[in-house]
Amino acid sequence: MSDSYQEKASGSDVASHSSQVSTFEEEKSIGVEKAELLAAAWDNKFYYKIILLFSSFLVGYGYGLDGQTRYVFTGYATQSYAEHSLLSTVNVITGVAAAASQPVYARLSDVFGRLELFIVSVVFYVVGTIIESQATSVQKYAGGAILYQIGYSGVILVLLLILSDFSSLRWRLFYTFVPAFPFIINTWISGNVTAAIGMNWSWGVGMWAFIFPLCCIPLVCCMIHMRYLAGKTPEWKVFKQRKTKYQELGPIGFANYLFWKLDIIGLLLLIVCLACILVPLTLAGGVKDTWKKAHIIVPIVIGGVLLPVFVAWETYGARFPLAPWKLLKDRGIWSALIISFLLDFISSIESSYLYTVLMVAVNESQKSATRITSISSFVSVVGAVFFGLVIVKFRKLKGFIVLGCSLWLVAFGIMYYYRGNLAAHSGIIGGLVVLGLGTTFFSYPINVSVQACVTHEHMATVSSLVYTTYRIGYAAGSSVAGAIWTQTLYSKLYNALQSTELATSVYTQPYIFITEYAWGTPVREAVVEVYREMQRILMIACMCFTVPMIIAALFLRDPKLGVDQSNDLEKLDANEGITDFFKFKKSKLEKQDQPVV
Repeated sequence: MSDSYQEKASGSDVASHSSQVSTFEEEKSIGVEKAELLAAAWDNKFYYKIILLFSSFLVGYGYGLDGQTRYVFTGYATQSYAEHSLLSTVNVITGVAAAASQPVYARLSDVFGRLELFIVSVVFYVVGTIIESQATSVQKYAGGAILYQIGYSGVILVLLLILSDFSSLRWRLFYTFVPAFPFIINTWISGNVTAAIGMNWSWGVGMWAFIFPLCCIPLVCCMIHMRYLAGKTPEWKVFKQRKTKYQELGPIGFANYLFWKLDIIGLLLLIVCLACILVPLTLAGGVKDTWKKAHIIVPIVIGGVLLPVFVAWETYGARFPLAPWKLLKDRGIWSALIISFLLDFISSIESSYLYTVLMVAVNESQKSATRITSISSFVSVVGAVFFGLVIVKFRKLKGFIVLGCSLWLVAFGIMYYYRGNLAAHSGIIGGLVVLGLGTTFFSYPINVSVQACVTHEHMATVSSLVYTTYRIGYAAGSSVAGAIWTQTLYSKLYNALQSTELATSVYTQPYIFITEYAWGTPVREAVVEVYREMQRILMIACMCFTVPMIIAALFLRDPKLGVDQSNDLEKLDANEGITDFFKFKKSKLEKQDQPVV
């Protein structure tokens, strides 16, 4: 356990509990040691790793195709409730839930193991999906979306940890890219799926409640087989004896340990703070301006008050802070967290209403609009196939990350220029291609860069920090996009159409509106101009926030990716000066280069 736990503990009972629990923190975490034993059981056969990667591919195929179609059906679901503008609100709520769940998954996986948490996340995924598919209101849909997002986030994080456990640093990027490879296929069939299902969003969402678990069966079988082989080793017998030390605490003591280990108070403060600040921003505008209403003002005030409370708790009260200061002070980590936040923040601003813009302002069909919104993912994954192998030989990431962030600025400039009318079709595609290429160079590499700065013991912690900031960025970006959309769209529509009925129709049910007013009609042309203006505002916001992301990339460390699972380092010179940010501290002598996977 951290020194801060023992320093803050007081009283005889707490001191006794602290002395008992400290044993676990002095040793390697149960989940980490179990992962190493399982990896050793499959390390002697090359084809075992091929099977593991293929199983990961199937899991990625399932949640990837689901994700590429579900956001489309979410738009139809909110429209069916005559609440299409609440699309960003649903995104914010699910983003907050996902952000809070990441540290929980990471820490519980270190306590119980990867497989156990993977199964739990699949259960959340399925339950949330069922609730979403049967929802009769946007509130019920959001409730299901929260559970789905908790499961979805857990699947992605635990799968990342499993692949990281089984790979050396030089192969880490390629391994973590594998679950994304299905985007190469899904980009072209996702449009067929949405077109075949049409507006029957309930079935489009609900079918994944049984399809996705089927995709996970091979990976679960792999983990069970590892456990079977590892169980025959003498190391496993020693490990099982060590596991019984948790029993010394007793049920109450262990529950108390988990309470502090998961930082329940900090998580609750984080959830309430983010939700109170971000959600009202997506609700305050629309057909009627409600900024002065109590249900908008009060949550924002509460969130503003709780923000310093959260910071104070994490600094002085938490025994296991969500973001340990010892790790955060390393520039290789804090700079990566800034990038991960801005990555999803910017991406959600760009993508929240892109499908709607394509349908309304570029006259795309449902199939083509779905495919176009998937192009950046397709390009990034195609590039990842080769980029992951390049890094095996090149073994450095920082230069590529800076390049990738810079390409995003170029991409948003292109999409700013091409933002509506038929002529924008090719321009938007071109911008998304550049965006996807930039994503290849820094999205997944950020996590590998962070993992290279810590030992295996802290790998889950820093990975969860990266994914937590991803999700917070996604929630914040969705909130900003929703605020821009709700605060400006309706007034611009009214000014252009001079009709409350028409403006309300476009604002609440845009997909029905485009079936009633064909392309080229005066009303449709007026709406197209409004949507062009909305896209212009969104792209300006994206470009502005890309600049600090490029600057943060310059502060990253650039350690050489070795042949071991992780660097055997306590720290990487966290106090190094800013003027030395192009340098990196050399780690201990690496093993001789060999084709270790």
